[in-house]
Amino acid sequence: MFCKYGHTDVEGYTVADWAGSVTDKRSTFGYFTFVGGNLVTWRSKKQKVVSRYSAEAEYCGMAPVVCELLRLKRLLRDLGFGPQKPMDLYCDNKAAIAVAHNPVQHDRTKHMEVD
Repeated sequence: MFCKYGHTDVEGYTVADWAGSVTDKRSTFGYFTFVGGNLVTWRSKKQKVVSRYSAEAEYCGMAPVVCELLRLKRLLRDLGFGPQKPMDLYCDNKAAIAVAHNPVQHDRTKHMEVD
């Protein structure tokens, strides 16, 4: 059941478990998205590659969330309910946040650009 909170803000939350798989050391990421304060999508999946460090696992886990947020934004626009403010993506890893905010660090993450 959806509740009316008076807005159509789109938010995403993501988390990754770095090298959480005991057998192959691949990370698992998960995310969930909210539209207007209501949970609309969620997913958990093992990553295709082995991450070298936790920030890489988090950063690679953010890519599918961004795609999902953009899909939701287009869907809302098509329905005539465009978001009232920019979409927010929340991540709990300080290193991944630093990479996203600092263009200088992008040189150190070229191997992640494929994602």
